[in-house]
Amino acid sequence: MKQPDEALFYIGTYNSKEQEAILLGALNEDTGEMRVLGGHKGIQNPSFLALNGKGTVLYAVSEQDEGEVHAFAVEAGTGALQPLGGKGTDGGAPCYVSVSPQDDYIFVANYSGGNVNAFPVNADGSLRDMSGQVKHQGSGIRQDRQDAPHTHSVIPDSTGGRVLVCDLGIDQVLIYRLEDGKLVTHREVDLPPGSGPRHLAVHPSKQWIYLINELNSTITVFANNEQQGDLKLLQSISALPESYTAGSDDTAADIHVSPCGRFLYASNRGHDSIALFYIDTATGLLKPGDWVKSGGRTPRNFAIIGGMLLAANQDSGNIVSFRIDNDSGRLIPTGYELGAASPVCVIPLPQ
Repeated sequence: MKQPDEALFYIGTYNSKEQEAILLGALNEDTGEMRVLGGHKGIQNPSFLALNGKGTVLYAVSEQDEGEVHAFAVEAGTGALQPLGGKGTDGGAPCYVSVSPQDDYIFVANYSGGNVNAFPVNADGSLRDMSGQVKHQGSGIRQDRQDAPHTHSVIPDSTGGRVLVCDLGIDQVLIYRLEDGKLVTHREVDLPPGSGPRHLAVHPSKQWIYLINELNSTITVFANNEQQGDLKLLQSISALPESYTAGSDDTAADIHVSPCGRFLYASNRGHDSIALFYIDTATGLLKPGDWVKSGGRTPRNFAIIGGMLLAANQDSGNIVSFRIDNDSGRLIPTGYELGAASPVCVIPLPQ
């Protein structure tokens, strides 16, 4: 049972459908203490999760060779999940799902399939048959990681009329128009060879978009012209400390902007840190701030919940909470962590 001072969140994991692979957690927003309230079985490797705008439906990819995406009704108050069915994604290793601003479509990126799907959504949140799909072509300079397209994320713009797709395999951010459920090519934005674009974060003002590049551990800052559906490169900056020599295990993962719009955070695997950057609110440009150890190994996804940041450490099987200093944005360990097998995604339930 949720307590009054707790916020609920879901955890996506790499676990089998025989296990409770989607977990429901509770965070004490005063202390940072966390606990598991329950879990859901029946879905294989639910590695990425997304909620609709009202928090009434949860969507989860099933990251396997024949990918799937599933919908769940969220019980008000308790956060318990009731299955609404799933659909195949016509591609392997789906690793990202997002919801349109109107809650009428979901979008899925399939990593090994190199394809992106659009699914219309029924009134109850369940999925209709796939309405649109694009399959990318090409490769990059890193034969170990870029032998083929690898779509890694897909996010709609604030109008729902376009979606932005990061493809790690071909070093591009591709912008598509959503027309009658179909994905129509609008623009392609090239990144330096070997970048490996992974995830995007949109500034609350919508003026800027921040891209984290997995393979070269950099952050790219774009001016966002949402009306034209265009991105203009403003800055590229390392996600790692200047004094640190990156190794083969160093790969950047996730990126988020604080709700106040002044701070940007990024996770670094290998270095096992969460980076803080200061955002110039006049220009959108970044200035390095701080790096704090994630409290485990291989920090993947993380989430900002109120005045806390929760970091999911995949290889050490723990989620660690940090208090966000309101003035400086610095992360202060609370001393609390939550054990969870292979946690790779944290999604807060709207309060």
